Amino acid sequence: MGQRIIGLTGGIATGKSTVSEYLARQYHLPVLDADVYARQAVEPGSAVLGAIAARYGPALLHPDGTLNRGALGEIVFNQPAEKAWLEQQIHPVVRQHFAAAMAKLSEAAIVVQVIPLLFEANLTDQVSEIWVVTCPPERQRQRLMARNGLTAEQATARIQSQMPLAEKVHRADVVIDNTADRPALFRRVDQALQQISEGS
Repeated sequence: MGQRIIGLTGGIATGKSTVSEYLARQYHLPVLDADVYARQAVEPGSAVLGAIAARYGPALLHPDGTLNRGALGEIVFNQPAEKAWLEQQIHPVVRQHFAAAMAKLSEAAIVVQVIPLLFEANLTDQVSEIWVVTCPPERQRQRLMARNGLTAEQATARIQSQMPLAEKVHRADVVIDNTADRPALFRRVDQALQQISEGS
């Protein structure tokens, strides 16, 4: 049995972080997070941040030289072509970070890679198992509104800007239903991990 690499994904506000934190806490599994790498990709002095400033102007930077995420979000969220351009800058850097981290984890039996854009960024080739965390659309919208302080319309727009959750579920090896409470969610994670451990 080779190394098992869990690609943990799902929709926005479905509970990916809750699942990854549980896997790290309960099972002491190494967790690599694409969002962390994406933030590192745009740190001051990085080539990606330089490209962003060159494309959109200095207004995209705070006085301290850090990225103005709100201003950038307003641009890419409303312009699919600009969103695609930004992802073309960031995704290769994220992939490099994953490769470097995995090189240090060659002895780990199971590694968790949290990748919200697993399918969209074409990163499925670097995992051996795809886990999708899902919940009903209304529950997802309510969680997103509460977490990010969004209106129902804003939350719906963000959800609809992503690949449909049903499509991700269809392409999953393991589906983690996060409809009920946390104990129920954690039982599903336990079951999924046991299935992987038994293998096929």
